[in-house]
Amino acid sequence: MREMLTGGELDVLTGDYLAELTMLILGRDRLKDPGAGYARTFLRQLEDCLGLAQERGVRIVTNAGGLNPAGLADAVRELADRLGIGVRVAHVEGDDLTAAHPGSLAAHAYLGGFGIAECLRAGADIVVTGRVTDAALVTGPAAAHFGWRPDDHDRLAGAVVAGHVLECGTQATGGNYAFFAEATAAGRDLRRPGFPLAELHEDGSCVITKHPGTGGFVDVGTVTAQLLYETGGARYAGPDVTARLDTVRLSQDGPDRVRIEGVRGEAPPPTLKVGRNRLGGFRNEVVFVLTGLDIEAKAALVQDQMADALAKSPPSEVHWELARTDHLDADTEETASALLRLVVRDPGQEAVGRALSSAAVELALAGYPGFHVLAPPGKGAPYGVFEDVYVPRTQVPHVAVRHDGRRITVPPAGDTLVLREPPAPPLPEPYPAGGPTRRAPLGLVAGARSGDKGGNANVGVWARSDEAWRWLAHTLTVDTFRRLLPETRELPVTRHMLPGLRALNFTVEGILGQGVAAQHRFDPQAKALGEWLRSRHLDIPEALL
Repeated sequence: MREMLTGGELDVLTGDYLAELTMLILGRDRLKDPGAGYARTFLRQLEDCLGLAQERGVRIVTNAGGLNPAGLADAVRELADRLGIGVRVAHVEGDDLTAAHPGSLAAHAYLGGFGIAECLRAGADIVVTGRVTDAALVTGPAAAHFGWRPDDHDRLAGAVVAGHVLECGTQATGGNYAFFAEATAAGRDLRRPGFPLAELHEDGSCVITKHPGTGGFVDVGTVTAQLLYETGGARYAGPDVTARLDTVRLSQDGPDRVRIEGVRGEAPPPTLKVGRNRLGGFRNEVVFVLTGLDIEAKAALVQDQMADALAKSPPSEVHWELARTDHLDADTEETASALLRLVVRDPGQEAVGRALSSAAVELALAGYPGFHVLAPPGKGAPYGVFEDVYVPRTQVPHVAVRHDGRRITVPPAGDTLVLREPPAPPLPEPYPAGGPTRRAPLGLVAGARSGDKGGNANVGVWARSDEAWRWLAHTLTVDTFRRLLPETRELPVTRHMLPGLRALNFTVEGILGQGVAAQHRFDPQAKALGEWLRSRHLDIPEALL
């Protein structure tokens, strides 16, 4: 926060604190303390920077209110009083639908930016929200500044795209970037990337940049990567507008400056997404280390030995996974070892607790040679489940509570449009066939970024030249994608084309089970799924390498 306030010109500072998992964590906090439910880290940052923001005339908009935006707004006022700083604090509420969803720990609708805009227009210095879309932190200030109306779809769509680029901070300035090694070799300092900022214009276009002198870099590649993150098809729907990602135009506008223009928008859907978190039961795991020879036989033995214990009080879900991290003739014990992971889940704690722990530990002198585990199994811990449902937007109150205490109801969008996938765009001309090819990793010619949405994952893949795009669009079909990533073979996979970005976006349904908190797989948020894909080998034209 201090870096953004001191590094250069700024009108509005936004802060996105709410991942899907965060809502579950805040829900568990609120069980212990009804006055909790917001991101306390925001208060710690603000204590250091509130005076600085006031001196520089920078307004702050954050969703750190989580499940309790009114509580955080009060805490900010108390902090300001203690510091002797006059500050006008407003908040947005109405997203909490937990009472209407029995059995949920937290159920919150994703609101748009017009409640934020109402608070800013009334003179707020700080606006605290609960569950709004990440992009609403940008559409709200933009609508307030430029006087946009709800039917200014193209302008709002441009702000949504800007907000999507900013929402994950340094992922737009070189963080988590597929071609980081190449950038480092070119002299880019990626040890501590600076945070991105957007210069917004009245027509909805913007320039993505960063403060001078900060680390990292901004180019068409870093912005493309973030645009593909956690998205699906060409229509990117939100409560304010549906942005057409197939209309986005990117261009380099100078060092560390990328211009985004041409974004078209459509009326938003008639429903709002509701993120519903609940406790799914209890989970436990034990990781057996298998070293040296006979790895497969050792794994089979321990599974046979554990079968009786698991059968006595069978958990509702038992999952074994063998990771062959071992190397032949290894020169360290660790690199000679494979990992056998056992994960159990059950609605009750007893079936995944002491019985599992005892059975694993009692094998210590009676199991495979070299028996040991990474850590003693515990008593089992609760895990969460994330689900999304959709409700008519007319059923969700959207209330701006201004700094003077006045409550303003924000009306739902007047015009809506049911979300449908647009017709697939035509394929580019095929890359010329017949030339020499080489078996090589896909990542030599394509970047990727992947992420999670509940139990689903997306993998965005982009080419950096028109020639590579012609090859990629015809080569990386759904069948090829499934072949390269065998975990997806039995799952629904959809391919979306975004020719303007020279990109393909794959959505994989169900690969993350019941969401990140359920810890369904080795990489529970699919953050590295794209890098796995880039590491797989294909026959690639040598002219592209």
